[in-house]
Amino acid sequence: MRRKSKEETKMGYVLVLPEFGLVADPVAGVVTTAGVSYQPVIDQVAELEKIADDLVNMLSGEGNYLNSFPGREKTLTKAGAVTALWYGLGVGLAIAFVLALALGGI
Repeated sequence: MRRKSKEETKMGYVLVLPEFGLVADPVAGVVTTAGVSYQPVIDQVAELEKIADDLVNMLSGEGNYLNSFPGREKTLTKAGAVTALWYGLGVGLAIAFVLALALGGI
């Protein structure tokens, strides 16, 4: 059995509208202009994947993040605890004030 050369195994394009230079890529399943590189789009998608992963990882509150300085691994956990403390204090005082008004203490 003869081994195929590199040129024989390369996938080609299917002409869709030759007068406009449109071809279909059967591997990717998209219609594009002939000779256009997908590399800029692939680079942007990779960058967006990094940012999306960083946002999801922020939900745990642990680890390093893309735009943080070294040694600040637990900052979101501490900031979340302080925020929860202040919101809890505010809501608790508001409920206590409403109860005091309702019971006629004030």
